[in-house]
Amino acid sequence: MERFLSEVAVNSSFTEEKKQMNPLLTGGDTENESEKDDEETSNTSESPESVSLADASAEKATQGSDTDLEVEDPEKAFVGIMGTELYLEACRLMEVVPVSHFIQNLAKPYINLNHHGLGPKGVKAIAIALVSNATVTHLELEDNCILAEGAICIAEMLRENSSLQELNISNNHLDTAGAEAIASLLLDNMSCLHTLQLSGNNFGEQTAPYFAEALMGNYQVKELDLSHNEFYEKGGQLLGQMLASNSTLEILDLSWNHLRRQGTVALGTGLRSNSALKILNLSWNGVGNEGALALGEALKVNNVLVHLDISNNQINNKGAKKLCRGLEVNGKLKILKMANNPLTTEGATALVTSVRKNPKSVMEEINISNVLVNETFIKLLDLVCQTHPELDVIYGEVEGCIAKIPKQHPNPMKVIQNYLKEHNLQLWDFFRNIDKDGNMKIPVAAFQRAMMQQSSIPLDRVQIGELVRKLDRNRTGVVDYSHLEEQKLAQKPAEGEIEEEKKEEPSK
Repeated sequence: MERFLSEVAVNSSFTEEKKQMNPLLTGGDTENESEKDDEETSNTSESPESVSLADASAEKATQGSDTDLEVEDPEKAFVGIMGTELYLEACRLMEVVPVSHFIQNLAKPYINLNHHGLGPKGVKAIAIALVSNATVTHLELEDNCILAEGAICIAEMLRENSSLQELNISNNHLDTAGAEAIASLLLDNMSCLHTLQLSGNNFGEQTAPYFAEALMGNYQVKELDLSHNEFYEKGGQLLGQMLASNSTLEILDLSWNHLRRQGTVALGTGLRSNSALKILNLSWNGVGNEGALALGEALKVNNVLVHLDISNNQINNKGAKKLCRGLEVNGKLKILKMANNPLTTEGATALVTSVRKNPKSVMEEINISNVLVNETFIKLLDLVCQTHPELDVIYGEVEGCIAKIPKQHPNPMKVIQNYLKEHNLQLWDFFRNIDKDGNMKIPVAAFQRAMMQQSSIPLDRVQIGELVRKLDRNRTGVVDYSHLEEQKLAQKPAEGEIEEEKKEEPSK
C-alpha cells in the first residue's frame, strides 16, 4: 500500500501502526498543506467545529505515537473526519470525482456502491480511505469495472483493515491477475472477511489452482460465490480436493460454470469428508447422471450439507434414482432443488419414495417445479406427508386435471377463522399455541408439522401448502406473526360483537 500513500503525498508507509496515521489524514505536512486543507474543507461544507477537531487531532499525532490516545474517542474522530479528508485528497490526486454516497456513509457499517462506475482509480481512493476504518463491515462494489488493478488495491487494503467482513466485487472483470491477488490474500489469512462474492469475473480454468490452494488453508471465509466464472472439469477437481480439507466454508456457489461429470465427481468425493459445508449450489453445470451418482454416494456419508441445488443439470430419471441412494439414508439434507431437469413422474416418485424409506429423513423441500405428475404420485405424496408432515414438494401440473372438475378446497384461512369463532379464540392465540419458542417466528417446517398433526382444524396437505405460501410470501422459511400483536386488542371488540349477535338471534 506504500505506493498508494505516495500518490496522496503521504510520507509514512502503510504498514506503520494505525496510530501513526492520524497526521497523514490531514495531508502530510500541516504547514505546507494548511491552505489546501482549508480550501477542501470549505468545499465539502464541513462545520468550523469539525475543522478544529481535525487540526487538534493532527497536532496531537505529531507529538508522538501515543498522543492520539488522548483523544476522547480517537476511532470516532478518525472515521468521521480524518477518513473523509484522506478520501478527498486521494480523489484529488487520482483525478476522480468523489462519491458523495461513500462520504455520507463512511461512519456506517454498510456501504452500497454497486453500479457507480468507479473504475480502478475510483476504487483505489476508496481503498485508501478504508485502510484504518473501523466502522464499515459490509461493502458492495459490484459492476464497477475495477479490473485487476482495482482488485490488487482492494486486496492490499484488506491486509490492513480489521473490520471489513462482507465484500461483493462481482462482475468487475478482475481476470487472472485479480484472482491471484484475492487468492493470495485468502492464502495468508490476512483479512477478516467471512463473506466474499466474486461472481462473473472472467477467472477461467487457470485461476482454479489459486483458489483451491488458498481455501485449503483459509480459516476465515464462510461464504464464497464463484458463480459465472468459466471453471471447467479441472477446476471442479481442484475445488473438490479443497472441500476435502477445508473446515470453515459453509456456503459455496459454483452455479453457471462448466464442471460437468468429472468436476462434479471430484466435488462429491470432497463432500464425503467435508465437515463444514452447509449450502452448495451446482445449478447450470451439466452435472448429468454420473454427477448425480457421485452426489448420491456423498450424501450417504455426509452429515453436514442441508441445502443442495442441482437445477438445470441434464439429470433424468436414471440420474434421480442414483441420487436417491444417498437420500434413502441421509439424515441431514433439508432442501433439494432439482427444477428444470428432464424428469417425469417416474423420477418424481423415486425422490418422494426415498424420503418414505428413510426414517431419519429431515427433508423439507423438493423442488421439481417443471415435472408433470399424475394422481398416483399425488396419493403417494399424501401418504408420505402423514409421516413427514414438514415435507413440501413443489411440482408442476397434475396430469389430466384440466379435463376433470378440479377438487374444491375451502379457503384455509376461512377454515381457521371459523374454528376460532366457534371456540372464542383469536388468531394470536392460534399462532401462540404452535409457537413453542415464543419468539413470534415459526419455521415453516414446524408450522406444517403442527398443522398436519392436529385434528381440530380439518386441513389437508394442499390447503396447508396454500396457507404456508400466504403466510410466507417471500419464502423466507419462517412464518412471522409478530404483526398480530398490534391487532390483538383491536380484535377483541369484534369478537364481542359476534357473540352478542349470536345471543340476539333466538329472540328474532
